[in-house]
Amino acid sequence: MRYTAIALDFDGTIAHDSDVPAHVVDGLKRLKESGRKLILDTGRELPELLAIFPAIALFDRVVAENGALLYRPESGEKKELGEPPPPALVELLRSRGVPVSVGDSIIATVEPHEAVVLEAIRELGLERPVIFNKGAVMILPPGVNKASGLLVALHELGLSPRNLVAAGDAENDHALLDMAEYSVAVANAIPTLKAVADRVTREKRGDGVLEVVADLIEHDLANAPPARERRRLAIGKDASGAEVAMRASGSSALVAGRAKTGKSALVRGMLETLCTAGYQFCVVDGRGEYLDFEPAVVFGTPDHRPDALEIFTALEKPGVHAVVCLAAVPARERPAFFDEFLLGLRALREKTGRPHWLVVDEAQELVPRTELEREEAPAQNTIYVSSDPGQVAQTILAHVDAVIACGADAKNAMDAFAAALHAKAPADPAADPGEAEALVWFHRVESTPRLVAFTHGITKKRAIRADVGRLLRRA
Repeated sequence: MRYTAIALDFDGTIAHDSDVPAHVVDGLKRLKESGRKLILDTGRELPELLAIFPAIALFDRVVAENGALLYRPESGEKKELGEPPPPALVELLRSRGVPVSVGDSIIATVEPHEAVVLEAIRELGLERPVIFNKGAVMILPPGVNKASGLLVALHELGLSPRNLVAAGDAENDHALLDMAEYSVAVANAIPTLKAVADRVTREKRGDGVLEVVADLIEHDLANAPPARERRRLAIGKDASGAEVAMRASGSSALVAGRAKTGKSALVRGMLETLCTAGYQFCVVDGRGEYLDFEPAVVFGTPDHRPDALEIFTALEKPGVHAVVCLAAVPARERPAFFDEFLLGLRALREKTGRPHWLVVDEAQELVPRTELEREEAPAQNTIYVSSDPGQVAQTILAHVDAVIACGADAKNAMDAFAAALHAKAPADPAADPGEAEALVWFHRVESTPRLVAFTHGITKKRAIRADVGRLLRRA
């Protein structure tokens, strides 16, 4: 399951005139029964929301006051995420005839009083952002919006924004949709929100949300790709300086080349791109090449085997990346170790949608070419690294989207890949790769590899052995 949660605005998204129709509530119940988490992210103040929306208990978390308040429906607890409203500002606005509603952190009014609001904030020398919402005017604490409150909710639920669908309709939903992996504007949304959304529904409000709910339950949105790609996995730049990249989800690659040709440096750069974009990764490291990789926690050393329980405990936390070092596992035992590890990894991915990316180093050892090939196709979002691509399982070679061959031996690596698949060898590129360069062949759609320069990764040495206690402190 890729999409494990949905965050929904209230007014204009699931509600019309403060009412959520019964059939929309029924659809949200079906979505929750599929194992997904539901989050309500609204500009409403909590007391009025509780009074008008009895089905609020269906949601796992509620972000109210446009990100300034977190509510846990199951326990009834609430957590303030912003500063209280400045009394002087409330008093000044009321003295000037501005109708205001005061929440735990938010001050709300309506247009056309925004000019008076802005002038009052300026007079008092305050730092208070003003957010608009289809005629409503909201004064918020510094640094607070729907996305900041949503981050707190996701953290409590152990979820990643990269597994989140979000839907909204108004100006204050821009931050919400921008955070999500898959963003939805309902048909009645403002034009600027529609312009940036990954999907615009056919129907308005709750009926539009139900379109997405049905696709989530039946296909995990695989039948409804986003209208635009917001996140790409950069490989490097070609001779013209243009970025060469893969999709950040739903693709896979083979990185090939002899020893010391820059394979691990290129992969590190790709992982740093993924890390910056919020994707979680796990590297299965056969030679100890990634023991010094700063973003990750390392499990196993050249002298100690990794512990699977520690690894999966760590990966339950979205912000923890893992390197699984197999250097202490005898070579003959590594394929069996990896097969067992994959079972646990698949179960974790089905439950959480993570880790988002897997790197299989020395793939010719862990998924070798044999007479009895694996029946199942390899998982998407995987980078296979190999010094001998001809010895990697044929089912894997057939399914990768890109072949990235590093160093002076790159052409031979490309030929080995093509020969292993009994495919036509790629046409010769115009130039041979030099240091920190590679040939990139998107073999499904291109006949000629592209010469790409990439940046070397981290070189600082740091080997660590993770234990659960330190891991929890870091997370």
